[in-house]
Amino acid sequence: MRVYVPTPLRAYTGKKAKVDAEGSTLGEALTDLDRRHPGFRFRIIDEQDGIREHIKIFVNQQQVRDLAVPLRGGDEIQIICALSGG
Repeated sequence: MRVYVPTPLRAYTGKKAKVDAEGSTLGEALTDLDRRHPGFRFRIIDEQDGIREHIKIFVNQQQVRDLAVPLRGGDEIQIICALSGG
């Protein structure tokens, strides 16, 4: 499946905006991404295995909050990082 990477996380993907991942669930796909691009998953998933507060993940344009969401080969995952600061 295709994963769209936000600009702040492209340092982990060699500046690539789109990368591929494999897995039957969102959690497996993120684990596969971390295998291909070490450190990537930690920026998205917290120590309790939940999606970080400032991260939004969309699968086929539907927002998801559960790593157990099932995926199929042609799915698209888009990761959005909220801006913060002041």
